[in-house]
Amino acid sequence: MRYTDSFEIIDPAFKSLILPNVHVDLLYTGGRWLEGPVYVPAARHLLISDIPNNRVLRYDEVNDTVATFEAPSNFANGHTLDREGRVISCEHLERRVTRREHEGSLTVLADSFGGKRLNSPNDVIADSNGTVWFTDPTYGISTPYEGSRAESEIGSRNVYRLKVDGRMDAVVTDLQQPNGLALSRDEQTLFVVDSGVQPARLMAYRLDPAGNLHEGRIFSECTDGMYDGLRIDQAGHIWTSAGDGVHCLDHDGRLIGKILIPETVSNVCFGGPEHNRLFITATRSLFAVYLNVTG
Repeated sequence: MRYTDSFEIIDPAFKSLILPNVHVDLLYTGGRWLEGPVYVPAARHLLISDIPNNRVLRYDEVNDTVATFEAPSNFANGHTLDREGRVISCEHLERRVTRREHEGSLTVLADSFGGKRLNSPNDVIADSNGTVWFTDPTYGISTPYEGSRAESEIGSRNVYRLKVDGRMDAVVTDLQQPNGLALSRDEQTLFVVDSGVQPARLMAYRLDPAGNLHEGRIFSECTDGMYDGLRIDQAGHIWTSAGDGVHCLDHDGRLIGKILIPETVSNVCFGGPEHNRLFITATRSLFAVYLNVTG
């Protein structure tokens, strides 16, 4: 199924980022809350979490099919690839971040901080040095629908930085519910969604050459629904989920355009052989659209 008239142009600059002859494609429907997409170039497939159904689905781009990839999945949420192409996952149920090795074994990267169990890791990214950054809100322990109800042992909701040598630091500790996150292309700015405030905020933190995080600033506030997951294209535009679709923000955080989706969007991910296809997880369904930019 294709959706026409799917773009809303707010600023003329948005026109150069989209193609006039494409549509938003519905690739799959039948989940409960789809999240955490990651594109695996070597396999030309996309992994997505269906959190309440406790499974990870696999969209095969070559055959245009969707099948169960892993079940149970420990209520997995966010995924990313490290620089060696290994899949890193956030698990709500086990309250940990794991890495799937090339031969299939599982390595636990983080499950505690200061001797206390993590809340429920939500989203994760890896930088060019191999450092892993992840958010740890309480969504997976606040209800059994997305994990298992439990009390927070840490008592705060943090953003963590896990270095290659195993050292882990809480680098952001003052957000209500840190959620989606992304690094700028030059890796000098960390963007983090706080979905625990109204309106939801996208925060920006400057990273100095020594890797120190400086005080954050509000980069953008959501105009419809809630920010959740986000990705950044090669030109520096931010593509983030929202209540009415995908919002595109410019370098100053201004909303310049939207991809309108008939379901509440949770997350986005660039993929395809040319990295110009935006995959969109939205409540029960997976959508995709080709853009005039690459991720």
